[in-house]
Amino acid sequence: MATTTHAGADVFENAAAVLAAHRHVMRAIATAGGPSVEVVLHNLDGTDIDLGQTIMAIENGHVTGRAVGGPSTNLGLEVQRDPDRDHNAFGYRGLTDDGRELRCSSIYFRNPRGAIIAALCINVDLSAMQQARALLDGLLPGAPEEQHYPDEHFGRDLVAVMDAMITDAIKATGKPAVALSREDRIGVLDRLDRAGATQMRKSVEAIAARLGISRVTAYAYLDEARAGSGRSRR
Repeated sequence: MATTTHAGADVFENAAAVLAAHRHVMRAIATAGGPSVEVVLHNLDGTDIDLGQTIMAIENGHVTGRAVGGPSTNLGLEVQRDPDRDHNAFGYRGLTDDGRELRCSSIYFRNPRGAIIAALCINVDLSAMQQARALLDGLLPGAPEEQHYPDEHFGRDLVAVMDAMITDAIKATGKPAVALSREDRIGVLDRLDRAGATQMRKSVEAIAARLGISRVTAYAYLDEARAGSGRSRR
């Protein structure tokens, strides 16, 4: 049951209370939106969250291929890095592991002590609409919407999420991995560290493999990136 409002939003004692209050709302949204609309509730309650197993309820899980007991996304890492910030976000872009584009919105619930305990996320698969627009594009051209939030990556597990984040970081350099300079590789590690990817288990080893460098070199580059930006090694 919701208690009094905290910073303008309903607060709940725990994630189970959020689920009890919103289970029927989740089904209503998914039913009204149809099979292309996924509705997910993530359990983010506690100080030692396993981001590989946060999904406590889901409707239309076929949209991202996830189920109860499935993983969070890279945005879950952002919440852990800065839990005091307002993470509510509306209409941002998501990408599935098979390349489909989603339109996403997420709201976060807190307990009376102000800690984030759950996230309710709505993810709309745009594939059918994009296919229809492609047929009409010559007659009805439209400008893309402005991007206000970082892309969110969805995967059936955190390995897929991390791999997508690494791919994006390398792509941002404008070069293939084999052509990256030392400075480029430091920049890739810096970008991934800022996004929270280096918090994942064995992430630095995975990044090193994609960059074609040793694990030791990757850690050295990571330290250099953090030193350059004033961040300390965690």
